[in-house]
Amino acid sequence: MRIQAYNPGHDGASALVENGRLIYSLESEKDNGPRYDRISLPLFLRSLAFEEPPDVVALSGFFNTPSLEVLSGDVIDSVDAFEAGYWDEGCSGKTTRETLFAGHKLHCFSSSHVRSHIMCAYGLSPFPQGQPCYVLIWEGLIGAMYFVDRDVSIHKVGDVLRYPGARYLSLYALGNPQPTKNDAAGKLMALAAYGRSRAPTCEEREIVDAILTSELDELLALLSSSKSRFDSGRYFNIGVESQEFKDLAWQFSAALFDRFFQFARKHVTPGLPLLIAGGCGLNCDWNTQWRQCGLFSDVFVPPCANDSGVAIGASVDAQHHYTGEAKLQWNVYAGDPFIEDVTESPYFDSCPISLPDVCRCLVAGDIIAWVQGRYEIGPRALGNRSLLAAPFSAETRNRLNRIKQREAFRPIAPICLEDELSRHFEYHGASPHMLYFQRVRSKQLAAVTHADGTARAQSVKDSENPEICALLREFSRQSGVGVLCNTSLNFSGRGFINRLSHLFKLARDREIDGLAVGARFWKLRRSALT
Repeated sequence: MRIQAYNPGHDGASALVENGRLIYSLESEKDNGPRYDRISLPLFLRSLAFEEPPDVVALSGFFNTPSLEVLSGDVIDSVDAFEAGYWDEGCSGKTTRETLFAGHKLHCFSSSHVRSHIMCAYGLSPFPQGQPCYVLIWEGLIGAMYFVDRDVSIHKVGDVLRYPGARYLSLYALGNPQPTKNDAAGKLMALAAYGRSRAPTCEEREIVDAILTSELDELLALLSSSKSRFDSGRYFNIGVESQEFKDLAWQFSAALFDRFFQFARKHVTPGLPLLIAGGCGLNCDWNTQWRQCGLFSDVFVPPCANDSGVAIGASVDAQHHYTGEAKLQWNVYAGDPFIEDVTESPYFDSCPISLPDVCRCLVAGDIIAWVQGRYEIGPRALGNRSLLAAPFSAETRNRLNRIKQREAFRPIAPICLEDELSRHFEYHGASPHMLYFQRVRSKQLAAVTHADGTARAQSVKDSENPEICALLREFSRQSGVGVLCNTSLNFSGRGFINRLSHLFKLARDREIDGLAVGARFWKLRRSALT
């Protein structure tokens, strides 16, 4: 069975599943598209390039308007629902009908946004079908826990807190004198690490409680220029890099996690696995706390925990509906191949790639764009669309943040050989998708050590990515350490670069030292820049 699936909304994506195997998952923001973009016409047309038509078109439910002002379950599902809709209070939100698709008669299946999140995490998880498990969805609008039984029936355990992601964004907006963008959640995660771990002050407790209990319209006011409810408080526009705000960010992060943890402790049966879905699943600190909390036998977070994964989730739900199979064979490198749309640049000299040569450049302090194979699903660069650098100097982190046009407080993640992970970081097991924090053991790794002494490491092994493993082994041979800085290869506010003309422009404008693209190594000709 061939299933073509779409997420039409935020983080728009298209996925193709054939006979239980993920063929591809393509995202609108990739190939230099705007971050968080809805499904684009080029992506939709790309999904029509099939040799044979699909048997099923699967659609993740959403709502037709982009306006946050109507985001209440009753309004969306009764007035503005797209297909199966966003919310799914009864856990049975799926629809079926017959349709024509590119001139072919086939099944149209829709899975609600909630079910799509759940089924993405379930279908990609390593646990066998029939293993009961809990699922936590926490994202911009949904904060709830579910239970998936042996028959893959979904039961709602209960709502914990609506709009957790919106509350997280709103805190950043409270202290930010500038307009707040959608990427503020990642910034707040970074800032919280600078906060001091201690009991909250009365003022901190008041502001945390106020945001945790605010209604959606009050949260929206914080995200606008008015901030009307909070403009008399001391944290209003205090500046996000002030120590007072960093302390508040730590308190809020701790309080939000504790709200969900206390719910889980009261309502779950210990000893079953936990699956995590939704954009808050990208918070590595919280994921590590779930892993260490003692309630669950294991924790799985898909690399596309945010909305970029709900097209996959809709395909899993459709596959289970028609065949009874709810698991996928998959690989994280399921995006499009790199597009070499040009052959040369006056700013770069090209030669056949040599790993010893690339690593000599890295050891010397160069920053290298590393492009191999198909791009990664989800928002994290996992070794195929990456900026790489030696991990030893804090100045390297600063230079990478300047290249990416990010604030200096943002951390840079490490990529590490799996068999060296426990040597450099306090962690047991694998961390293949950069979704957990680890405490850094080595003082050598200044570029990838965050303010609180942690890093969000990605571990790799040959069976998953032999090219980056070969590079890390050669770097280890030359430097003694099988670890590199790894951050995503993109323009600010855009998705991964996926064509050579865009890469040449980025590297020329930001003076990236070299480009390792497939079998070629391009070195910047600095004399051509003057």
